[in-house]
Amino acid sequence: MKIPPRLQPLVEDGLIDDVLSQLMSGKEASVYVVRSGGKICCAKVYKEIDQRSFKKAVTYREGRKVRNSRRARAMEKGSKFGRDEQEKVWQQAEVDALSLLLKADVRAPIPYGCFDGVLLMELITDADGAVAPRLNDITLTKDQALRDHALMIEYIKRMLCIGLIHGDLSEFNVLVDGQGPVIIDLPQAVDASANNNAKWMFERDVNNMAHYYGRYAPEVLETQYGKEMWALFQAGTLTPETELTGVYIESEVDADIDGLMAEINAVMAEAELRRARLMDINEEECE
Repeated sequence: MKIPPRLQPLVEDGLIDDVLSQLMSGKEASVYVVRSGGKICCAKVYKEIDQRSFKKAVTYREGRKVRNSRRARAMEKGSKFGRDEQEKVWQQAEVDALSLLLKADVRAPIPYGCFDGVLLMELITDADGAVAPRLNDITLTKDQALRDHALMIEYIKRMLCIGLIHGDLSEFNVLVDGQGPVIIDLPQAVDASANNNAKWMFERDVNNMAHYYGRYAPEVLETQYGKEMWALFQAGTLTPETELTGVYIESEVDADIDGLMAEINAVMAEAELRRARLMDINEEECE
């Protein structure tokens, strides 16, 4: 196929030997099947910020640390340089998250590196060598649903143990090969200890998985793994070896605090979004 403009520099530099096909085009990136170093892998081409439809990125970026003070100041001001640097941080976050997942024994594609807005990584395939389907594109038996849901809960637990939350986990961000689910798409990954929205993002991830697998195994819908894990995490007692029950009894005090914090976080998130929109408007007026 014709080489996309964003991949041409990597071809010229010898990082990509050939572009075989386009795999998908999503809200934040386009993904291609490529040949690199004699092996088949995939190239994720991040879309420019003005073309990307991931509108609440600012909410997910909260709590991410930047060591270089000049870059941090520019990113905070929202200057052209700062926005360019923010994009680099956004893209590098996925490489870092994938590396952390692999170290935590969570199944995810192996990252090979991010070059000029293009992430080269392992291509997940099925038993026949074809590109592995997304979870949303397959049908499960009840036994498969129970087994894979338990495995996903285990992966989510291991991620939380290293302080990482996917933040956008759903049946569209999980591939399935012969060994089970593989987690993908992590540029929005959240620091569980530094983001004010971490709790509800985490519980949403867990609930999304329950709702999907619950289509095939309704008993999954009755579990409370999200609340159980978060309570253990906050208490400092969650470990990879923790045996979860899926049961959580919420006291009235807990419920009141959770409700209050949810309202506060919602207001803060909306204020941050308004601030980002004002920055965009001011930049457009300056131009």
